[in-house]
Amino acid sequence: MFTGIIEEIGTISAVRRNPLEAKLTISAEKIFSDLKIGDSVAVNGVCLTASEISGNTFTADVMNETFHRSSLSELKSGSHVNLERAMASDGRFGGHIVAGHVDGTGIITNIKKDDNAVWYTISADSSIMKYIIEKGSVAIDGISLTVAEVLKDSFSVSVIPHTAKETILSQKKLGDTVNLENDLVGKYVEKLLNFNHDEKPKSRITREFLANAGF
Repeated sequence: MFTGIIEEIGTISAVRRNPLEAKLTISAEKIFSDLKIGDSVAVNGVCLTASEISGNTFTADVMNETFHRSSLSELKSGSHVNLERAMASDGRFGGHIVAGHVDGTGIITNIKKDDNAVWYTISADSSIMKYIIEKGSVAIDGISLTVAEVLKDSFSVSVIPHTAKETILSQKKLGDTVNLENDLVGKYVEKLLNFNHDEKPKSRITREFLANAGF
């Protein structure tokens, strides 16, 4: 589980890919203070597992499905990526609940300055847009951001200077692809509202939860 508060910008050292999977090797600094093999790291919002660690680099395996669902397939040696370790149980929850399970991608269609902030407009598929609400949360390349405006097939976020400086958003251009993760709450609410009352859950815990929730 992550919060969407980026710890540092890392650099892709190597990309090794075959038809079924890929391996990303990433260099960084801060995250190695306590990173261990088997730990989770969000790379541009995608939860990956550190399978090898050597000095200030770690390697992670990427499944083929993850490549198709995210923008990781566009990475190459020298690319910069947002990095965040999994949240410690005693840490501050500065962003929102981010699972690191990307729902899809979007395209940056507009970038404009607004005093000290920068507005980014992102077009996305209807499967993404149905969970986007004004003042709600969204993770863009793993960055926890607040939705400032919602249109039919796009939404905008306003980014403060600190966030732009500490993430790769400041390096993005028109037409670039970004990873998107919707807020988990909206998806769970939709699942419960569309629950089939004629189909009894197999789990006793699930049945009790739905009964207590009034379903």
